[in-house]
Amino acid sequence: MDKETLRKLELLNQLSLTDAQKADVLGFFANREEELNILNAMNTENTERMVHVMPIMTVVREDVAAQPFSRDDLQKGAPETNQGYWCVPRVVE
Repeated sequence: MDKETLRKLELLNQLSLTDAQKADVLGFFANREEELNILNAMNTENTERMVHVMPIMTVVREDVAAQPFSRDDLQKGAPETNQGYWCVPRVVE
């Protein structure tokens, strides 16, 4: 990043950076650019593509459909039912 790009970003984001802050930002991006150049210089031709560096193992149970409760058991505590459905007070008129 150069000073002109930083100035444009300052205007775009309505920032007012001090000279010290500008130097810090420019130094930060200069370091990132150096690191990027080092990474780009590495030979990755025989490297397998990956999403994660470490293997990820998700431990989940099998997805099995089950009905642990019967409708009658669930409706035992209902104040009122009608043909297997819960009856509730009307809230919309």
